[in-house]
Amino acid sequence: MQQAALDIVATWPVEHAAAGWRTNSGDGAKTGPVTQLFELASVTKILVAYGTLVAIEERTVSLDTPLGPQGSTVRHVLAHASGLGFERSEPARGPSQRRIYSNAGFELLGELIAESSGIDIHTYITEAVFEPLGMSNTKFYGSAAYGARSTVDDLLLFVDELLNPTLISLETLDLAVTPHFIELEGILPGYGQQSPNTWGLGFEIRSNKSPHWSASTNSVATFGHFGRAGSLLWVDPIKRVGFVSLADKDFGPWAKEAWPVVSERVLSEATENSTRL
Repeated sequence: MQQAALDIVATWPVEHAAAGWRTNSGDGAKTGPVTQLFELASVTKILVAYGTLVAIEERTVSLDTPLGPQGSTVRHVLAHASGLGFERSEPARGPSQRRIYSNAGFELLGELIAESSGIDIHTYITEAVFEPLGMSNTKFYGSAAYGARSTVDDLLLFVDELLNPTLISLETLDLAVTPHFIELEGILPGYGQQSPNTWGLGFEIRSNKSPHWSASTNSVATFGHFGRAGSLLWVDPIKRVGFVSLADKDFGPWAKEAWPVVSERVLSEATENSTRL
């Protein structure tokens, strides 16, 4: 497999970085210490969101289950539309008024799933997502908002699932990566005010955001998440490509410069390979 697109990862100003991409057909490439554990920070949220989708299909919870401020539901919390503040459990706004990125909301979500299932959130996500996908090196140890570690190899298994779902129905995944409360504006952490600030259910959606951490060549339907720990995962459902990158340096100017460049190269290489097949 060629990996010219990933050669640039070795030039990043970090001590260790690993990356990989995959297409719908299983084509792809990877580079760096792909079995090394890295902190995921907020990329944890999409793992918890996916476990929540499993819980919804199992009828453990529903999107309309009340959660958070009066009038807020699981749907609001997943879409960062509950009104909860970043780290505060008291509302900063009313539900559906503004997109406010909230760690507190995901921590409440973890508590709800644990209470509703009778299984602590770490065990629930491990049994619902990690084990059936073979993500044996992924460790969920802390907050439902940011407390997991994983490897590029494991997250590429999750990318495979997002490209071809097996744990949930395609209809449920499509719902999760469709914009919710689409008119809401707000701040995308690290990238400033976005209007609208488009999100699905736990997944950030690229839409027409600018600036953004994915490439300008990513389709507007691209969904995923990035984390403060220098982690990112995106899937472009139009181009049928997914990309993962993990590093041991916190998000900052280096990532803002590096991530769109490597994303563009991955898309170009993946498209070229697909055309060649």
